[in-house]
Amino acid sequence: MTESPHPHRAAPGTTAQLPRRVALVHDWLVTLRGGERVLDALCELFPDATLHTLVREPGIGTPRIEAMHHAPSLADRVPGARRRHRWLLPLYPTAIEALDLSAFDLVVSSSHCVAKGAIAAPGAVHVCYSHTPVRYAWDRTDDYLAGMSPAARAVRPAIAVAARWLRGWDKQTAGRVDAYVANSHNTARKIKAFYGREATVVPPPVECARFASAQRPADGGAYDLVLGGLVPYKRVDLAVAAYATMPDRPLVVVGDGPERGRLQAAAPRNVTFVGRAKEADLARWYAGARLLVFPGEEDFGIVPLEAQACGVPVVALGRGGALESVVEGRTGAFFAEESPAALRDAIGKVATADLDPQHCRDNAARFDRPVFLGRMAAAIAQACAAKLAPLGRAA
Repeated sequence: MTESPHPHRAAPGTTAQLPRRVALVHDWLVTLRGGERVLDALCELFPDATLHTLVREPGIGTPRIEAMHHAPSLADRVPGARRRHRWLLPLYPTAIEALDLSAFDLVVSSSHCVAKGAIAAPGAVHVCYSHTPVRYAWDRTDDYLAGMSPAARAVRPAIAVAARWLRGWDKQTAGRVDAYVANSHNTARKIKAFYGREATVVPPPVECARFASAQRPADGGAYDLVLGGLVPYKRVDLAVAAYATMPDRPLVVVGDGPERGRLQAAAPRNVTFVGRAKEADLARWYAGARLLVFPGEEDFGIVPLEAQACGVPVVALGRGGALESVVEGRTGAFFAEESPAALRDAIGKVATADLDPQHCRDNAARFDRPVFLGRMAAAIAQACAAKLAPLGRAA
């Protein structure tokens, strides 16, 4: 794995040297999370590109994403696809291969599922920004099945079989990508292990200016915070159990998902669920917190950095991408064991450590959006040069 050139400065104008007929491919657009923040930045790099998604909920994206030219997809025509998009997992390999990309010289896929399997035209360059190799097939199959509704239990055995097939398809199609860009060293190691390919590491963008402008209370905040989708692998249940042993520490859970009902039923009185926050309110929720709890293992995870951009320290599971975004003893603390007691001890460390909010902001600044734009443009330019130069073609 390699770091992209010029890791700490943007490269304005770099995309002027790239192919002009560009397709962006994103798995689906039904929520606005970390992957969609990367997509928004890619849309800034390539504002004239055509955006292909398998399933799309109009109006759910950022204004920049919504303003793009959107190409239709076969999967999006399936009744109920936008509400039950995960049920369509077995259909996605066929749907992604059916995308017509014959008119494009450059394909940039933003992939956590099947987008990297899109078929570029002969001679075109395909660069994949990998959030993770398809997690439902490789290392998160059980979490995926656990997150399905009780009504879907009858089809779980079929989904499990499909996941095994998807793993084979995912490995077989890895060669369709000319260059991989990973969101973390953690993901780059998976790309090497699963596909046998190297990846340049370009962490996702953080909108530091937006979050840093949020005013923190003089007393350092009134609550602890969990923010994210309420799905099994996020391990919000671990936070709920830990706060049951700390009745004097309020915890606010911002987010929604299939686990919400179960989590609320088990929650003590000091844990409050407020549902999904509007994009405009995120900075306020972060800034009002004493600390952020990040109890699950992520391939990278943008939430800890958004919190740090607001000057808020982080308590995170010491695995996965958090090891690359949180600095132990300076911007937060890790817990090694997935237990309420271990999480409680780490919260106690941060609560009594008097960490400097500016250290958190400075750490987040390493991942600022202009840094991402420069590094991503350079990585794409390098991939184009590597493929086109031997053919005597200019990028």
